[in-house]
Amino acid sequence: MRKTLIAVADSPFVNLQPTEKVLVSLDADIQIAKQTTPEAILEVAREADGLMVTFANISKEIIQGLERCKVIGRYGIGVDNIDLDAATEAGIQVCYVPDYCQDEVSDHAMTLLVGLARKITYSNSLVQQGRWDAKAVAPIYRLRGRTLGLVGLGQIPQSVVPKAQAFGLNVIASDPFVPEEVAKNFDVELVDFDSLLERSDYISVHAPLTDKTHHLFSKDAFQKMKSEALLINTARGPLVDDQALADALDGGQIGGAALDVLPIEPPVDSPLLNRDNVIITPHTAFYSVEALVDLQTKAAEDVVSVLNGQTPRYPVNKLG
Repeated sequence: MRKTLIAVADSPFVNLQPTEKVLVSLDADIQIAKQTTPEAILEVAREADGLMVTFANISKEIIQGLERCKVIGRYGIGVDNIDLDAATEAGIQVCYVPDYCQDEVSDHAMTLLVGLARKITYSNSLVQQGRWDAKAVAPIYRLRGRTLGLVGLGQIPQSVVPKAQAFGLNVIASDPFVPEEVAKNFDVELVDFDSLLERSDYISVHAPLTDKTHHLFSKDAFQKMKSEALLINTARGPLVDDQALADALDGGQIGGAALDVLPIEPPVDSPLLNRDNVIITPHTAFYSVEALVDLQTKAAEDVVSVLNGQTPRYPVNKLG
């Protein structure tokens, strides 16, 4: 009897033990692609019953080459690396893990905000260079009473809200898909995007990457922000035009930026490197040991559900 075949397009994980623990119920054979090219992925996935993916691009070309696949499980929140229309047309259920790493990313966003506002990394670099110079980090402004603007008010930014409010920040948000009542429950004022740009002392980005949100933060957006405003991005790199951001920093249009994501990772000749008012972390906001176990477990559970003819917990597309 043919064993269930599960293909893995890419694996940034140390191991796949949490996935294997779930898939044992299928007695599955797990095959990992050696590269993330379409050819390498199809080499292991062409006859697979299910495909799991983290960062690899699952294009229409790949989907059309899948002969038996019933489900694609995404290790993560966003699904912009999967051609959903092609998957739906092929009758393939796509699943993701929307409640993954809420604590981690919201903690990271707040850490970046406080670290940037208090000039922690800059102060440390001065001390490491032998400079004990408090005057060099002036001015630093009090957090309490200032305004944090959240671009997006989904599950992760909702986790940011109470953490920000604990620092005494006033929180506003821009999200056309969130009902007013939801915002009120968090004591958050919903505003339009331009108002958020104009009113916020700090802006934390939590929007999905779509055609409409690509380069959401452009030259025009930076011109509307306060001159001392700080930008934090833990969502998707291309939401921010990095050259426009560099120009805004050079021109004093905004005060600084803290980024966990970049348009090109790792950065190659980025105009944002080697700046005292920029913090960059290597796309680690999602990470904790516990978060990765949760991620693999939940993604694999939905793959098992679909292959067993059951309704997955977190479907992305609607079939039939």
